[in-house]
Amino acid sequence: MALSDQASGWPPLSSASTTTLIITILATLYLLAHHLSARKLDPREPPVLAPAVPAVGHLLGMALRGGRYIKGLGLRHPHLPIFTLPVPGSRIYVVADPSLAAAVQRASRALSFTPIVPEVTRRVLGLDDATVAITRRDLDPAPGAPRGFLADIQDMVYERLGPGEYLAELTLAAAREMRDDIAAYHRRPGAKSDATDLLSWVRHLVTSSTAKYLYGPTNPLAQDAALEHAFWDFDHGLGSLLTGVAPSITARRAYRGRERLAAALLAYLEAGRHGTGSAIVRRRVEIALAHGWSLPAVAREELSFLFAGIVNATTSTFWILLQIYADPALLAVVRAEVSAVLEQLPRLSIPDLRDEKTCPVLVAVYRECLRLGSDTYSTRLVKDDFVLADRYFLRKNAVVQIAGGVIHADKRIWGDDAESFNYTRFLPQNSKQQQQGDKKEGGGGGDGGVSSNGRGEKTKQPTIHPAAFRAFGGGKTLCPGRHFAMNEILAFVALVVLQFDMEAPDGAKIEVPKKNDGVLPVHILEPMRPVEVLITKRESFLKSGLNAENLEFVM
Repeated sequence: MALSDQASGWPPLSSASTTTLIITILATLYLLAHHLSARKLDPREPPVLAPAVPAVGHLLGMALRGGRYIKGLGLRHPHLPIFTLPVPGSRIYVVADPSLAAAVQRASRALSFTPIVPEVTRRVLGLDDATVAITRRDLDPAPGAPRGFLADIQDMVYERLGPGEYLAELTLAAAREMRDDIAAYHRRPGAKSDATDLLSWVRHLVTSSTAKYLYGPTNPLAQDAALEHAFWDFDHGLGSLLTGVAPSITARRAYRGRERLAAALLAYLEAGRHGTGSAIVRRRVEIALAHGWSLPAVAREELSFLFAGIVNATTSTFWILLQIYADPALLAVVRAEVSAVLEQLPRLSIPDLRDEKTCPVLVAVYRECLRLGSDTYSTRLVKDDFVLADRYFLRKNAVVQIAGGVIHADKRIWGDDAESFNYTRFLPQNSKQQQQGDKKEGGGGGDGGVSSNGRGEKTKQPTIHPAAFRAFGGGKTLCPGRHFAMNEILAFVALVVLQFDMEAPDGAKIEVPKKNDGVLPVHILEPMRPVEVLITKRESFLKSGLNAENLEFVM
């Protein structure tokens, strides 16, 4: 009997039966896919969190919810110090515990950030294939082995920005530029300003002064004011640029901003105007050219350094000023600390501003704002199969992410108010930070766990795990600019609190909005909404006889 004859004898399927059959098949396929997603590659692999949508669910979550997605997973599973997110063709191992973060940082030969850099810079900066090939050479050289571009440039930056003569020189140059730009604002006529977007105000002052002290008086932003808007368009589209999918279409504003800045920086370099820039910029250009970079590629690379100098300093300064001016009692204490430093000389000593003995509340506010604003990841590539802390198997070519947002919100570390602003947790008598926080093999951000007076001298504090403070990363990739950033930010804050009062336009209390954690956390997070304030000249400062333009800084 033919098969068709047999089939004709079967009872016909009803529409309800067909629907049930389809649902059953789909449910079976879903359960199978979910099971495969939850499967460990090795019994020692960290616990696997299967995505709600098999295979691609975690990627969708990160794309749609930004940093909030992984942070939410970590906070919902506080018993997991590390967990696995299966993604197509790979794994993401999320580290949510400071002791394991320190273990990742110590394993810098096996778990390295540098192999990730070439592809990231290709996408973000638009580097050409030849330049990316140069960047990939000798990424993690052993002692005595040939050194590539990244090794040379990183060592130079760490050396120049570490405690020492050049750090002091660059700090003073930055402080004077900020002083002059703020003084220019101070000279504006009128007793009261119009309502001002505080973040935009800080952005302009920090962007302008940073471009001048790094790239000299004829820097591209000084030549074309519209480039400042292009810069922030570039910054706000970094997540879209990182996807690398048709950026001229999917990240149009960021792409156009980047291309305008790259063209302006190329003209700057071709004209030799970088000769009037800082020593660190001149040396960066020399190293890139020595490794065979073309001048157009160098221009794109310098955009990354300009970005590093501006973005985190801007947003950190915004949050610090906002928290201070939102609390009149806190403002009075900080202002008294800064005024006491000024009266001693009368000059502003930057080491005194960052010393918790002379400015304990100012330093504590600085650290607390960085803790709250830093949801960033410290990312590593697993170069070979590796067992972390003699316990957790990590597969070759997978990605490890130390989740700063999870660690900074962990109530077991910071207390029940972990997600609230409480600067007192960083006051010397209350701080639980660890004395070894600045050690590369275990520490987190050096200026979170250890007090430093600006000269690199450490002072003892009580302890929690040093890697719990993630604002500056940790280990081999501990931010080389952390000392300079603290100097620059506190100098800016001191200048503002001495010279200006701020209030809400309606005369009510200044409100502090939540941070926008629904974006890719590539730097300190911005607020969910603009904060408008009235900025007025401080009458008592005017009557003191001090001249804003002649305030001097010392190191």
